[in-house]
Parts: sequence; structure tokens; C-alpha cells
Amino acid sequence: RGWGSLSPSPETRLHLVIYKGVFAVGNLIRLIGRRLVALPIMVLGITFLVFFIMSFSPIDPAYNALGEGASQEALDKYREEYGLNQPLLVRYASFLWGLLHADLGTYTSQRLPVSDRIGQAFPTTISLTFYGLIIAVVFALIFGVLAALYRDRWVDQVIRVVSIIFVATPSFWLAVLLIQAFTISNDIFPAAGPLTAFSDDPNAYMMRMLMPSFALGVPVAGSLIRVVRTSMVEELDKDYVRTALGAGLPKFVVVARNVLRNALITPVTVLGLRIGYLMGGAVIIEVIFALPGMGQAILEGIQQNEPYLVQGVTLVVALAFVIINIVVDMLYILINPRIRTV
Repeated sequence: RGWGSLSPSPETRLHLVIYKGVFAVGNLIRLIGRRLVALPIMVLGITFLVFFIMSFSPIDPAYNALGEGASQEALDKYREEYGLNQPLLVRYASFLWGLLHADLGTYTSQRLPVSDRIGQAFPTTISLTFYGLIIAVVFALIFGVLAALYRDRWVDQVIRVVSIIFVATPSFWLAVLLIQAFTISNDIFPAAGPLTAFSDDPNAYMMRMLMPSFALGVPVAGSLIRVVRTSMVEELDKDYVRTALGAGLPKFVVVARNVLRNALITPVTVLGLRIGYLMGGAVIIEVIFALPGMGQAILEGIQQNEPYLVQGVTLVVALAFVIINIVVDMLYILINPRIRTV
């Protein structure tokens, strides 16, 4: 019998394909499960760290809630009622129990819930972070791909200088320049005033959010441009690209279908780390542009000596950062098929 008899039958090939598919899906589920198991551990660590640091605050919540004219008896009664005289671990357990019920405490003498204040501010911060991320990704893809396709030419050199300028530009400084150029000098975009809901007036909403988003996204775009360019250059030098081009496939098709997808693996990983920078920068940018987000909320808590408000805002921002990074980590697993076989 000849060598042809050694080739697998159609049924065997089908079984191999099914086995490989099941194996890949199993590994994918296992890797995602690891991230999901690590999530509550990280959340617990963040809650303890924020609570432990805020426990050193010199502000007495009882004195701050009852005012300067409160008697010592009223202060002691308040501390007893809210468990402020309990040991640290007992107060932390009570804090976790309240957190599970969306209770982050109260602020001001009217005992307003901190969760309500965060619920009003958090959508603005998330929206600003998202818009800044979109600007950073669009700039990085356009300039990074162009720099790789025209590497070592004048286009690449110009983009390299532009990316360095972007990286070296602080968000808050760029925000001031934008206000000076487009609000004070030309009155094109508003830099203050109420934020109209998108559903009420989309044009007014985008005009209000454009400058903050640009100031937030440009510095991140500078670092991502270099990452995209490096990844693209590495992929363009591989054998499969030369083989595809030699076979007569159009360069645009090869770059769009294969090179760009494979080159995005590293930028997606870096992007997950940059999201934390974007959220932290959004808090500062909101204060500069007077946006009603988490930045204004934490500034309000600091100015009015409201430790529960500062603690709640800090905790929510930190938790959002961890959750977003877990999501980006899963996205990285889905984009890179080689990770699924590990």
C-alpha cells in the first residue's frame, strides 16, 4: 500500500478540527475564568486600601455632620450610632456591608447619600474618558499606520516629531491653551456653563465636550502612535506579508485584513494601561472645564471637608479602572488566538 494510505480520512480530519475547536474554547474559558476569579480579590484589596487611607483623615465625621455648635454628648451619640468608635476592622466590615447595598455614607448636614452624588457625576466622567479614548485611538491608528507604511521617509519623520510633542504635552496645559484659543480669543467652543444632556441637544453637548476630550486624548495618542508604528513595522517585515504581496494580493487588502489585526495585539495591551491615565486625567480636566463629573465631586468633598464623599468618589474611580482593565484583558485574549492555546 502506498503513502497515500497514510493520509487521514475525512472523518478523522473532522474529528481533529472538532478537537482543536473544543480545546481552544476550553482554554479561552479557562483564561477568562482566571480574570473573573481575580476580580473580587482586587476589588476587596482596593476597598481596604481606600478605607484604610481615609481612616487617617483628621476630619471628624461627627463634628463635620453636626456642626460647630454640637455638644460633646451629641457628638458621642453620633459616633455611637454610626459605629465611628468601633475598631478599624469592624468599621471596615460595616463599610463593606454598606457597599454591597450601594450605601457609601452621607455628606453635608442634610445627610445626602454619597451614592446619589456619584450617580449624578459618574456618567460625565465615563463619557469624557470614552471620548478621549476615541480621539487617542483614531489618532494612533491613522498616524501609526502611515508612519509604518512610509517608514524612514519624511512622513515617518514628521509623525515621529508630532508624537513626541503629543507625549510631552500635559493635558491640563493643553486644556488651558484650548480655552485661550477657542473660547477667549475666538469664542468657538464653550469652556464653562451647564452641560446639556445629549438627548436634549446633541450639538450643544458635543460642542461642550469636544475641547475636554481633545485635551484628554492627545497625550495618550502620542504614546499609542509609537506603539502602533512599531507593531506595524514588525508585522510588515514577516514572511507571510512578502508571500501575500508576491502572490499578487493588493497591499491594502494585506494590510487591512492581516497586518493591522495582528499588529493591534500589543497596542490593545498598552491601551488597557492608558485607560487608568485617561480616567485620572478626566478628573482634572473636569475641574478645568467645570464639567459636573467625578472631578467636581471630589473637589466639592475636599473643599467642604466631606471625607465620605472623597472616599466614595475615590473608590468608584479605582473600581472602574480595575474592571475596565479586566475587560481589556479579555479583549486581548479574544484578539490574539495564540493566547488561547497557552
